[in-house]
Amino acid sequence: MNMLINAVLLGLGATAFMDLFALIIKKLWNIPSLDYRIVGRWIGHFKNGIFSHPNIIQASPIRNEKAIGWVAHYSIGIMFAYVLLLIWGENWLIQPRLFPAIAIGLVTTLAPWLMMQPAFGFGIAASKLPNSSMARLRSIQVHLVYGIGLYLSGLFISILST
Repeated sequence: MNMLINAVLLGLGATAFMDLFALIIKKLWNIPSLDYRIVGRWIGHFKNGIFSHPNIIQASPIRNEKAIGWVAHYSIGIMFAYVLLLIWGENWLIQPRLFPAIAIGLVTTLAPWLMMQPAFGFGIAASKLPNSSMARLRSIQVHLVYGIGLYLSGLFISILST
């Protein structure tokens, strides 16, 4: 149970850090982040047996898709934090190290590249988008920031635990 609680705290902190970063770059450079409504729309269509779309933007909106998307966003962040603790052990929280957190953060880039973007109709690693290289770079950047958030959240939890 303790590992689950730690994963929730770690994942919430890392995901919030990622969202704070997205907010800052939006304010400073007008660079938009992913609209989590499309994640909610994608998930909302699961109940109809639809798991991929020619273009998720053109798919029928789903009731509460924004809320569904945000809950999914934080749930996924918690799940990947749990993976970090499964691989490196709960002792990682006693003395967090940067490499494991960054490694998990960067590996999580595979989820949008290989699952979400193709299911949205954007192709593998956003290959069907007009500026696919920039989309890939943004995915790496955001997931690297998530990894830094894992590390910083781990440090915070470590300090609170002592």
